Amino acid sequence: MVFKSKLKWVGLVGLVLSAFSLFTHFLLARYTDGGFSEYPSAITIFSWRPVFEDVHLSIANPLYRRLWGPVRRLESLHPLPNPRGGYAVHWHLDHHLQPAVHPLQHHFRLSVPPLQVSKDQDSPADWLLPVLQTTGFIFIRIRGGFHEIRNSICDAVVIARLLNATLVIPEIQSTTSSKGISSEFKSFAYLYNEDQFMAALSKDVSIIKTLPKNLKGARRKKEIPSFKVPCSASPFFYLRHVLPVLNKHSLVELVVSDGGCLQAILPPHLEEYQRLRCRVAFHALRFRQEVQELATRTLNRLRAPGRPFIAYDPGMTRDALAYYGCAELFQDVHTELIQHRRSWMIKRGIVKGNLTMDSAEQRLNGSCPLMPEEVGILLRAYGYSWDTIIYVSGGEVFGGQKKLIPLHAMFENVVDRTSLTTAWELNNIYGRETSLVDTYSRDTPSDKEEMKLEAWKTVDPRPRPLPPPPARPKYYNSEGWWGWVAESDNEPESTVMELRTNAHKLLWEAIDYAICLGADVFIPGFDRDGKGRPSFASLVMGHRLYQSAAAKTYRLDRKEVVKHLEEIRDHLYQANHTWITSIRRHLRKNLLDGLTEESSRSKPLSFLSFPVPECSCLRSESTGKSVDGSSPSARLHLPAALGVTHPCPAWMDNDVTSHPRGKENEEDLDEDDSMSSGLFFEHINGNHEDGGAELSSKDDGQMEDQEELENGDR
Repeated sequence: MVFKSKLKWVGLVGLVLSAFSLFTHFLLARYTDGGFSEYPSAITIFSWRPVFEDVHLSIANPLYRRLWGPVRRLESLHPLPNPRGGYAVHWHLDHHLQPAVHPLQHHFRLSVPPLQVSKDQDSPADWLLPVLQTTGFIFIRIRGGFHEIRNSICDAVVIARLLNATLVIPEIQSTTSSKGISSEFKSFAYLYNEDQFMAALSKDVSIIKTLPKNLKGARRKKEIPSFKVPCSASPFFYLRHVLPVLNKHSLVELVVSDGGCLQAILPPHLEEYQRLRCRVAFHALRFRQEVQELATRTLNRLRAPGRPFIAYDPGMTRDALAYYGCAELFQDVHTELIQHRRSWMIKRGIVKGNLTMDSAEQRLNGSCPLMPEEVGILLRAYGYSWDTIIYVSGGEVFGGQKKLIPLHAMFENVVDRTSLTTAWELNNIYGRETSLVDTYSRDTPSDKEEMKLEAWKTVDPRPRPLPPPPARPKYYNSEGWWGWVAESDNEPESTVMELRTNAHKLLWEAIDYAICLGADVFIPGFDRDGKGRPSFASLVMGHRLYQSAAAKTYRLDRKEVVKHLEEIRDHLYQANHTWITSIRRHLRKNLLDGLTEESSRSKPLSFLSFPVPECSCLRSESTGKSVDGSSPSARLHLPAALGVTHPCPAWMDNDVTSHPRGKENEEDLDEDDSMSSGLFFEHINGNHEDGGAELSSKDDGQMEDQEELENGDR
């Protein structure tokens, strides 16, 4: 009996331990789904375990400086968004003014005392600006993607200042039109920090969160005037058409849907408004706390291995491919999808051209995105080894993950947002959302059909055909399949889950945006959106130019790159020495020359893609000779060519610490490549021992740089 009693207790303890074990496993599955495990000393990513060579280059190594070092000729460029004078304000407007007359003739500049420049670049300086009585309230509804919203918010603030109006926090339509997103975040607050936005601009524009009750009711009843603002409207448009209505009704609603409601390049008299744009975009617009914290954690996980990393934005969206006629670069259903979207754009006047385009010709003209495989070849040719960390940003890589397979074959450590975050972390930034069941709509059978079916079931046994199968739902973008393309000429309406996903994409791109800003190197595959305007990648390049101009940002000349790639099209992975040298020269050249091209190509369409020279200053050299052996005049030549002539304040010169530099001139680093091997991939079958014996091997790379250094000194 005693023995049986002991067995019962042992069994009971076993059951308790089993239940506890199951409970523990459920918790682990809940909080580590697709995720990571953090430890005080290191971090382990279950879906990404970085693989590196034992060799670790030091910062002083010439090869390291060539791949990751700053662009020396841009080190004198620093951000300075503080005002340098007064705003040009509206005094009077002749209603009989002819459009040919320049609107700036009806403005005057205010004389204000010299401004005290603040050392705190994260907040505006305590400048003195005139406080005028507000003319009314401006309410703005913004439609579009991440980059369009960011551009439009900056324009909205400038317009409010131009009209001396009170700005109501803009409404982001991508969130208000979504279904079941968390009620914790309303529109603007879903993406950005409202309090930071209002506090940072308190000395520039009067901003409120909501309209007064009487005006809110009038807006709800649609009793207020509304303008559908054209893209890149001039200041004259707002002074001539919007301001009189605002004075009369005290409230005007603006609908912005094309990614910008004010022209990018303003007249010289309105230069202070350009600096206001910089203060909005680069200081006032901060992501809300949960998003910013997740972006910081993700960036820290990328930094955890102690290696620098590259951020790569493919820019391969369906709309961009359709706009530029790049359908033939894909196959099967993807080509049909692109053509379907292009047809839709032609019907609505977005695209003016033929439905069928020669994609090969478009690619040779540089109008199509570079494929991930081609970008990988460029990076390997420049010298980045197989173990380089590459972060792939962007919410969409059209064509699916198979387009990234060649890039994964060239680089071991290719990761993205999903590799570095967990489902639990992403759900946390979404907030408490309504549970949705995304069911496909099916036609309910009528009473007559039900009666026929019942009669068919109860009829006497006899040979008869089987009833037709139920209608198959038309799947839309489900698990990579677009069945509706073969069944219908009309694209199905977005489901409730897709509307919610559109709002989530804003948060995903916010995380990508923060990581791209913090990357050691940034390279875009394409920098245009589905309307032919600068895209997400252009905003990143503009912000990096403002924040850290010397950080490596490759602004590729796609036409030249495609020309180089066509030269070795039949043997892409066995490039010769001459080709590798030409690629290195081209990439090195475009680190600098790409700036001047970008200023004329992108800035007229989006000021944030190139906020120089209005928001930058030049740090002067204290000595006659710089430490790299070049004269100050030579080093300042490029910033001067970009129009940057304003000197930085004295405190900025004192705060900048000088870093030791080598003797090499930056433009001479890649002139000789006689020691490079012609083979790209020795380790592709998993043999990492040779470390990629091609051009990026450490020994060959150091010998190459030594030769380049000697050639640079001659």
